[in-house]
Amino acid sequence: MTIGSGDYTYEYVPDWPRLPAGWSLHEVAGVAVDARDRVYVFHRGEQPLIIFERDGSLVTAFERAPAYLEYAHGLYVEPDGTMYATDNEHHMVYKLTADGEMLLTLGNYDQGSTDGQPFNKPTDAVRAPSGDIYVSDGYGQNRAHRFAADGTHIRSWGEPGTGPGQFDLPHSIWATDERVYIADRENNRIQIFTPDAEYLDEWTGFLQPCDLYVDEHGIMYVPELQGRVSIIDLDGNVLARLGGERSNAPGQFWAPHGAWTDSRGDLYVGEVLEGTRLQKFARCR
Repeated sequence: MTIGSGDYTYEYVPDWPRLPAGWSLHEVAGVAVDARDRVYVFHRGEQPLIIFERDGSLVTAFERAPAYLEYAHGLYVEPDGTMYATDNEHHMVYKLTADGEMLLTLGNYDQGSTDGQPFNKPTDAVRAPSGDIYVSDGYGQNRAHRFAADGTHIRSWGEPGTGPGQFDLPHSIWATDERVYIADRENNRIQIFTPDAEYLDEWTGFLQPCDLYVDEHGIMYVPELQGRVSIIDLDGNVLARLGGERSNAPGQFWAPHGAWTDSRGDLYVGEVLEGTRLQKFARCR
């Protein structure tokens, strides 16, 4: 089965990944890929964080533990496998190695902020090339936060609404040294800011954008909850759209929530709600 168009045409890869007997994926909230093309999967099942080789074979998995990886939401992975995992139910962001060593925690466990400070049900975290960490804080308050690499809080911005710099469920965040992109989910748009929180622009026409991932070529992948994945450039031009009608059929989408590509351009899409799966699409060349 082939989906997409032009340079962004993909072939659905069946029977991927290969799970051990008795394991299953449940609401795949986040997916990311490291420099070795290992695929990191953050889901709401018994083994909440699983790492696979690009062929779908298992590398390792982490068990759920009290105050640690309890409720999967956003996932960002650096090339060396360092992870930023967001637990939105317990108001936490965890930075950890691919071996599970905890490097940094952000937030106060089970203590949601009510005054605009970090966090109240955060949704995603990303490290900018500068080393600063940005977090979207969407379910409990409509905010975005910036931290230094050591976890020192630098600034926060945002409020409820539909205007520039206002949010209705900021659901994902991506940062370069010059731009911060925020998926403003219920406003069906992506807003763009400077690192100092100055509003620059917005792109509209999305169907509840859930995640933002930018590849090494400056191409952004936007899984949208209403059954679609958009591929755009960093000027906001649409290059391709995958899906569009909600379907649980293989190669289609019900509720895309996370997306990432590997070094060959193959695409991985995780789904929540009735989708509750991870699909791989090999890029056609």
